[in-house]
Amino acid sequence: MPGDLDDLLDAAVAGVGGTDRPGQRQMAHAVEAAVENDEHLLVQAGTGTGKSLAYLVPAIRHALAAGKPAVVATATIALQHQIVHRDLPRLATALKADLPREPTFELVKGRRNYVCVHKLEGGYPDDDESALLEVGQVDANVGRLGAEIKRLREWADETETGDRDDLVPGVSERAWRQVSVSADECLGGKCPQFSECFVERSRARARDVDVVVTNHSFMAIDAAEGRQMLPEHDVLIVDEGHELVDRVTSGNTREITGSMVIAAAKRSAKLADTEALSDAGDYLTQILDAAPAGRLRGVPDQLALALERVRDTSRAVLTALRGDEPDPSRQVARAAVEDVFDTCARVLEDRPGDVPWIDQDQRRGGVLRVAPMDVAITLRDTVFSDRTVIVTSATLELGGGFDPVAGRMGLLGDGAPRWSGLDVGSPFDYGKQGIAYVASHLPPPGRDGLAPATLDEIEALVTAAGGRTLGLFSSMRAAKQAAEAMRERLDYDVLCQGDDQIGTLVRQFAASAETCLFGTLTLWQGVDVPGPACQLVIIDRIPFPRPDDPLASARSEDVAAHGGNGFMAVSATHAALRLAQGAGRLIRRSDDRGVVAFLDSRMMTARYAGFLQRSLPPFFPTTDTAMVLAGLKRLDALAGPVLPHD
Repeated sequence: MPGDLDDLLDAAVAGVGGTDRPGQRQMAHAVEAAVENDEHLLVQAGTGTGKSLAYLVPAIRHALAAGKPAVVATATIALQHQIVHRDLPRLATALKADLPREPTFELVKGRRNYVCVHKLEGGYPDDDESALLEVGQVDANVGRLGAEIKRLREWADETETGDRDDLVPGVSERAWRQVSVSADECLGGKCPQFSECFVERSRARARDVDVVVTNHSFMAIDAAEGRQMLPEHDVLIVDEGHELVDRVTSGNTREITGSMVIAAAKRSAKLADTEALSDAGDYLTQILDAAPAGRLRGVPDQLALALERVRDTSRAVLTALRGDEPDPSRQVARAAVEDVFDTCARVLEDRPGDVPWIDQDQRRGGVLRVAPMDVAITLRDTVFSDRTVIVTSATLELGGGFDPVAGRMGLLGDGAPRWSGLDVGSPFDYGKQGIAYVASHLPPPGRDGLAPATLDEIEALVTAAGGRTLGLFSSMRAAKQAAEAMRERLDYDVLCQGDDQIGTLVRQFAASAETCLFGTLTLWQGVDVPGPACQLVIIDRIPFPRPDDPLASARSEDVAAHGGNGFMAVSATHAALRLAQGAGRLIRRSDDRGVVAFLDSRMMTARYAGFLQRSLPPFFPTTDTAMVLAGLKRLDALAGPVLPHD
């Protein structure tokens, strides 16, 4: 096997200007051992460990020896970019002297992320029926949409990747739809522009590299369909692994509305008689709009009748749309009608593992959704089959063990594959760097918004911190209530999710100490603001799933039916993961200091409090308000200038 692992890791750390970290070295050896022993590995690596190098170095070493690429799947675009544009280029340069050749890598995504050359040439019908002109007729004088498409056409002549993320600044979703196609709409090998296709070029390059980077959803679809899109590989690394179950669940969730049916009928109207399908869409709209929101326990008779009409009429349209010629209009129409047909058929089938429910959307009206209650067996049979999988994250150990996460991934029970769990810790001294404060004197959270005493507590904490506050709330209602109250009471800038794009808000927050940023789920993960700009993280309440959440309630009932504790297995595990992610926003560097303030007394008093506490970084715990306020004032007084934000 090329190169000694320790020597390669030394070269990698030196090449990126890092320092030797025991946890990073321990993780690298564990990854190598898992690959050699054909055993899955769950490895928790705290912030600052340098986990990307810890898995990339042994992955590259194995790829060169085996002649097969290693695949790295991430949950977020930000981490994909970090790996592809920062980590791997520097790593390849640092390692080339100690390897037979310089390592290579490629980023692979789904088709919707790339410009379709054939569509740019006018080969497809316009996706947006409200647009005045076909793609081929666009000029700079037809408004914003036309200007964006003109810019896309010019960019497509220059780009080497066709990747939407390489277009800066970006364009609207409406404009992008005009130049991209889904996998179902693609003509594949029959496309006249196949040799010029950005997607095919990317996948061709991926067949000859050492590391392929993709996302959770694409990787999971590829695994379920027999790995036809990613090159053959025997090592898969799942970074941000705490997100895997939710991403796969989302990828297997389908929805249908009456307007979707009518739109599919319109797309097919020039190729088939779609009057009956359009009428069925109108009927479905009436039924869904009149239905109460919530989980369905069986399909009501009227809804079943509406779905049967859509299913049967869409089947007839699909028969009329048959054809062997590579016709883009026919392909787009078939994709839309097949989506409608498949979703109706799935709901009507009433599979034991599916959970259907209705949402009432202010803009769209009634929306029928269906999702798998559990993807554990799906993950076991696809993602964790026929290859070694390394799952890593800063938050995989919940309640002091890996079993809660492993069970959701299909790694427990009869027939489960071999795996091991490892926590390599963190280079941070959480007990000295951070305080976990529970405001145990506050009333338990209620349903009527934040209590006056809770708002008073937020005011006192933010004042003591001198701003510098990231507020993580369980709902947008609470975040906005807190933001409005603090704007009236304090002189600090209080930003709130929804005021602007998340990236812009985070940059504004990071640029000024006398600034607060309040928000909900999006801010609980991925916000990386080291230094004195963020010395206080406020969490308003334990982030349990909503009581009426259809998937959570179905999963809890299923666990209870099999003799388990549904609350602990589902709600408490969900809350523990979110709390660990949220609290992890505080300490991002070895010299960071601060407080995580929990405004929910149940963190101390509830029977599940110990489970939640064991899921957090090991901060110094306290309920002493005076001590916390004094500590925040001291940190504010000693704080240096804020750090530049990437």
